[in-house]
Amino acid sequence: MSGRPVKRSLTLRGHRTSVSLEDAFWHAFREIAAEQGKPVNVLAAEIDAARDLDTGLASAIRVHVLQHYRG
Repeated sequence: MSGRPVKRSLTLRGHRTSVSLEDAFWHAFREIAAEQGKPVNVLAAEIDAARDLDTGLASAIRVHVLQHYRG
């Protein structure tokens, strides 16, 4: 796995957006979505809706992943 961020596209509420995360975070993010029985785009939309306006989506996803595994 690479430590460099990889940009991938997500669809949030019908709109495409790009998010840059390291491979380890993408892998963990997909695992969490699968555990919850949700598509990645649905989980991303939930995280997006809950984040502060001054927090970027990539940061919010990283924090979500960290909290999931620390929980």
